[in-house]
Parts: sequence; C-alpha cells; structure tokens
Amino acid sequence: MVLHLLIGLGKVALLFPFLGAAGREQRVQRWSRQLVGICGVRMRFDQTQQAAPVSPALIICNHISWLDIFVINTLHSCRFVAKSDIRSWPLIGWLCEHTGTIFIARGRARDVRRIYEGLVKSIHDGERVAFFPEGTTAPQGTVLPFHANLFEAAIEAEVPVQPYAIRYLDADGQLHDAADFVGDMNFVQSVIAIMNSGGMTAELIRLPPISTMGAHRRELAQVAHDTIAGALAPQSQLQQRKVG
Repeated sequence: MVLHLLIGLGKVALLFPFLGAAGREQRVQRWSRQLVGICGVRMRFDQTQQAAPVSPALIICNHISWLDIFVINTLHSCRFVAKSDIRSWPLIGWLCEHTGTIFIARGRARDVRRIYEGLVKSIHDGERVAFFPEGTTAPQGTVLPFHANLFEAAIEAEVPVQPYAIRYLDADGQLHDAADFVGDMNFVQSVIAIMNSGGMTAELIRLPPISTMGAHRRELAQVAHDTIAGALAPQSQLQQRKVG
C-alpha cells in the first residue's frame, strides 16, 4: 500500500507536468483501480434504467469513506471537492492536492463562494467535477442531509446533476462496517480496518440525471438526497431486519 502511494507520488511529480488532460486522467484511473485492488476491494458497477451517462454534469455521491474518491475514479477520473482536513493526511493529502482535488474549509462562506465560481468554470472547461453533498462521512445505512450551496454551480453552469450511490458489501451481500470512516477514526486506522476486512465489494450505482432547469438549489439538493437514499434503502432495511 505504501509502495503504491509512493509510486503515485512519483508519477504525479515527474510525469504529470508533461502530460495532457487525457493522459493524466488515464493514469489516475489506472492507479485508482490498483489502489482499490490492493485494499482487497472488488468493484461492481450498476446503473438503474434510463441512467445513461450525461456529460457535462455535476457528479454527486453519498459519502462513506476516503476510499469513495478512488472507487469513483476507477469509473472515470474526476476533480473532487473535499474538506481541507484531507490535505494534511500522510501521502494521500499531497496526492489529492496535486491531482486536482479542490479543498474547502468548513464554515467559511467566502470559501464556498470561491469554490462555487471555480466549479462553474471547471464544468464549462469540460472537466468532470464531483462532490459529496453530505459534507462528511456517514455510517453505511445512513444518508445525512445534503448541503445545498454547491448545487448552485450546476444551475449556473446549466448542466444536470449526475447522482451516484455507493455502498460496501461483504461476501453475504450485507453492508460491511469495515468501510465506515466515522467518529474519531483517523486515516491510518481506516486503512488498517479495510485491509483486515477479509475483502469487500464496492458497489457503485449510477442513477438517472436530475435536470437543473428552473430548479432552486435547496429543492435540487432534496431531490438528489431522496434519489440516492431511495437507491440505498432496500439494502439498509434488509440490514436493519437482520440486526434486529
């Protein structure tokens, strides 16, 4: 794992300055697939009916773990909006910063405005932009309320919102709690928990795009929340019944 991170750092430092956007995206995608595999995580991609990919779009997803970023990147490389704390994480923080991650400080209205304007420009420039509207990670089976501010970027850019739902399953198809990155758990503890999990499957579900025409950001955030929560609900209800 550490060796793979170091190889990633070396490629970003030595190769990325000389590569075009397509070359960087290809290497981020390949490196992410390798990282997910090293963690013992298998990938399963699904899409609901009428969920053909749209581009450009603002990509959103529920948030469980730091691993979510790399799971989504196995499908296609994105510029993520992430909390500024990640920048200080060992190795991963530097890697995220230099592969286009956009960091946002909590509770700073001015920072949100700056990020929002940057997102609109990135979308217009043809980049894939993604963020986690919960603003923090949540235990599997829970989808926290969505913050609405950054949805304004999709409205301003006149592009749809493309929702994804993500979950991590064990060999029996149940939610795997080793993926949860919550509470006082730090990055290293989370890595160890995942590596010792005995393996899990990351299921990424692409849901139908949500139009932003004539929408208000709060309404848009609520529709997106309900769409993702609805996709995850059957598994969450099954898990609760088995626990009960």
